[in-house]
Amino acid sequence: MRSEKGFTVSLLTSYFSPFIFPAVHPLDPILRPKSIAVIGASRQPNTIGWMILDNLLRCGFCGPVYPVNPKAAAVHSIPAYPSVRAIGKPVDLGMIAVPKEHVVQVARECVEAGVKGLVVISAGFKEVGGEGVERERALVEVVRGAGIRMVGPNCMGVINTEPGVEMNATFAPSMPPVGPVAFMSQSGAMGFSVLDYAESLNIGISMFVSAGNKADLSGNDFISYWRDNPHTRVVLLYLENFGNPGRFVELARDITPHKPFCVVKSGRTGAGIRAAASHTGALAGTELATDAIIAQAGAIRAQTVEEMFDYAMAFANQPLPEGNRVAIVTNAGGPGIILADACEASGLVVAALSPETQLLLRTKLPEEASVGNPVDLIASAMVPSYEYALNCVFQDPNVDAAIAAFVPPLGVQAKDIAEAIVRVNARYPNKTLLAVLMGRQGLPAGMAELQKANVPGYIFPESAARALGAMWRQRQRRERPPGTVRAFKTGDAAVERILDATLAAGRSKLSEPDALRLLEAYG
Repeated sequence: MRSEKGFTVSLLTSYFSPFIFPAVHPLDPILRPKSIAVIGASRQPNTIGWMILDNLLRCGFCGPVYPVNPKAAAVHSIPAYPSVRAIGKPVDLGMIAVPKEHVVQVARECVEAGVKGLVVISAGFKEVGGEGVERERALVEVVRGAGIRMVGPNCMGVINTEPGVEMNATFAPSMPPVGPVAFMSQSGAMGFSVLDYAESLNIGISMFVSAGNKADLSGNDFISYWRDNPHTRVVLLYLENFGNPGRFVELARDITPHKPFCVVKSGRTGAGIRAAASHTGALAGTELATDAIIAQAGAIRAQTVEEMFDYAMAFANQPLPEGNRVAIVTNAGGPGIILADACEASGLVVAALSPETQLLLRTKLPEEASVGNPVDLIASAMVPSYEYALNCVFQDPNVDAAIAAFVPPLGVQAKDIAEAIVRVNARYPNKTLLAVLMGRQGLPAGMAELQKANVPGYIFPESAARALGAMWRQRQRRERPPGTVRAFKTGDAAVERILDATLAAGRSKLSEPDALRLLEAYG
């Protein structure tokens, strides 16, 4: 069993997983199903119905899989069924990958057969407008009338790497490594690309959901589910719209004291808002409102997907810092200065090293080295100097975390420096350590060493500083007592009159006098 700083799952937890996390949640038939029917399973390679069935079998799903294809006796050498009702056995999850015209009828058949949850891959619904809007309304009516839950439509499926489930019910090319990060993406294609990127960073995934149009289940439902999921320690969302912002804030405020929760919200510009509307039928909203919602929720907003995974890499692999005092150890002045600026900008404090620590550093480092903070080992620094300096700063009671930055000089390989950083990381399991390996020389080998030992590695100093700043904010959030959201009494009739008059006048925005009257109605 590896260090708790990593994201491995113990064999004991895996064995007892069904007992410590019993299947009682309404989303379990979708995220932890015991059996799956693939409706639209195809014998034609590289079609969606073929790939979903292939992934379920190849990635080792732990329950029975039933292909449904009225024109085939077998698919992937497994007996096929002409309909869901013909299966005659309990089915938890129905994966629907049929032409859009047949989806609603197939959903009805699933309900009649007792299927407990649906994932609708098929597109051609709200996102295309016109008849698609009515088609989606009819689909939701079927699902909600039966009291079951649905992911999609217009999505790419779901993944659960949990031992005992091991479900890849998508057409993603590979199963991500097991880990503590749950990720929901409103865009399926974006989700697949990000899964590939996460794997390149050695970030393990607990669950992945491609939400699509969010006609039934939305990000709010998955936030609630992952709040108590023992295999999930970090929650990531890529959103094009919030759906129900009030509910989002309520659920996020419940999860953020316990688990880091990071959001990328697209549709920030006029062009992005228009693109979101045509992609998943999403109304993206304004940036000011988005920032307010995320701040009130206590979540962390990342401006880019890359930034979100910079944060995820740190959260998944290192303990939260006890404080915001950071030591910087580098072999070049420039990166040290950039790190100092970036740390301050991220809410961190460049620690004042104690006189004792500075004396220890001076006894072993070259005369030209700077023993303040940043600790500049100078370009000729070799591996022993790096390791010694990191040991010294971590022994200083004024230091809560450290960032080690390396620019490859002649004679020293990034891999060797990475190995030294890894050794220090193992000696101080309760300290937060991030690394920056700059330049292309030896970078892949150095990053590989860091990833194997669960030390977050970054290419640029600013990325590491922002990630550490996010960790410090999460620490503060965890220790801050929960606040209360003030409830306002409202004169409902007055509010209705103001809004009705605005709409009757053909306006979509309130005038300043009307806005003031609206605020007055809310007290």
